[in-house]
Amino acid sequence: MTSTHDRQEGTVTNSAGDYNSKIIEEFRANQGRVGGIWAGTPMILIHHVGARSAIERVTPLGCFPQPDGGFVITASSGGSPAHPGWYHNLKANPTITVEVGAQTFTVLARELDDAARAELWPTLVAEHPDLGKHQARTTRQIPVFLLTRQN
Repeated sequence: MTSTHDRQEGTVTNSAGDYNSKIIEEFRANQGRVGGIWAGTPMILIHHVGARSAIERVTPLGCFPQPDGGFVITASSGGSPAHPGWYHNLKANPTITVEVGAQTFTVLARELDDAARAELWPTLVAEHPDLGKHQARTTRQIPVFLLTRQN
């Protein structure tokens, strides 16, 4: 996979795309560290292929490193009423490339079932209280994905 961003493909022209592009640039320039509101937050770049478009996109996300070397990401979208676009892409194409720090590798993205999510959710909210606020803003259950390294 190439590491192109949708903005380079000409498909993102809104401020969110520009915002993400700046985070991606800072992430890559600083081996995975970014400043501003994201300072101190573990970050991951997910490369995902559009479920309908087949265009590769790169999205920066806060993540939760796991003791076993995996990562957890949440599809909170700030508590919006709809899942973020990348959610549908991971459901359709769960084998993705990620960037963590200066490393790039393949992971399998698996959405946690209700029981596994319920078990992990309190720990995630304790680590990142804004996640609980995001859940309170929406009636949808925020999906949680476990990313397991494949290579």
